[in-house]
Amino acid sequence: MVMDIVERILISEEEIQNRVRELAEQISEDYQGKEILLLCILKGGLMFLADLAKHIEVPVSMDFIGISSYGTATQSSGVVRITKDLEESIEGKHVLIIEDIIDSGLTLSYLLNNLSIRKPASLKICTLLDKQVNREVNIPVDYVGFTVPNEFLVGYGLDYSELYRNIPYIFVIKSSYYTNDD
Repeated sequence: MVMDIVERILISEEEIQNRVRELAEQISEDYQGKEILLLCILKGGLMFLADLAKHIEVPVSMDFIGISSYGTATQSSGVVRITKDLEESIEGKHVLIIEDIIDSGLTLSYLLNNLSIRKPASLKICTLLDKQVNREVNIPVDYVGFTVPNEFLVGYGLDYSELYRNIPYIFVIKSSYYTNDD
C-alpha cells in the first residue's frame, strides 16, 4: 500500500494541477507567435510534460532525453550519463527543457552545456520542483512550479527505486523505508 510509505503529502494533486495550468499560461504568453520543442528529461519529467503540454496554447513538438546521476540511490552520485539521446536536431529551435526536480544542478548544468553546442534558437528550463538548498551549480531556471525543502520526495513522476511515479501527488517518503539503502 502506498500510504504505508508516506510520511506526509507535501503537494496535493489539486495544487499541482493548478500550478501546471499557471505555468502553461505563462509559457504560452512568453512564446506567443513561436513554436516550442518541449524536451522532457526522462523518466521523472513525463507526468509533468503530459499535463503541461495539454494547457500550452502555442504549437509544441516533443522530444525526450534520458540523463541520470542517481541510479537507484536517494542522492546524486555526481556522475552524469546520457541514457537516451534526442531523436531530432534542435538547431534553430526554441527548446524548453521539462524537468521534474532540480537538486544540486550538476545534471542540468551538464545537459545545458551538451544542448548549447547543438545551436538551439533558445534554451530555457521549466521545472516542477526546485530544491534550491542543495544547489551546487548556479543555473538559470525560467519557470518553477514549487520550491521544496531538502527531503526525499516521491510521486508525480519522482520515484523511489523506479516505483511510485504514478502517484498523482508529491509526498515525503518515510525515512525508515529507505535508510537501509546502500
